[in-house]
Amino acid sequence: MSTRSIVTTALVLTALGIVASPVYAQGAAPAASNSATIIQWSILTAGFALGIAAGLGALGQGKAVAAAVEAIARNPSATTDIRGSLLLGLVLIESLVIYVLLISLILLFLFPFGK
Repeated sequence: MSTRSIVTTALVLTALGIVASPVYAQGAAPAASNSATIIQWSILTAGFALGIAAGLGALGQGKAVAAAVEAIARNPSATTDIRGSLLLGLVLIESLVIYVLLISLILLFLFPFGK
């Protein structure tokens, strides 16, 4: 799949989301129902955020490791420099996934159940 088709698909889905969002606008619901809805959406949001972050983090780490192994294969004398850069990159990629985990835990436990 080409980059152009991926970008086009993303833009079309974003535009559809913007156009369709007023359809879901509703009046104020009773307090008990509203609380249950917030809890449900917090759980869904946390789950999707973790799934996307973990999946894309794994893809990024795989690409980084593949590039590092290829670089070491081409120039074995630079192994220590490549390994250091690889580990720094992997730590930064993993830290982004951990930040999403933290935000998801906040969504799950602090906001809906903290009242």
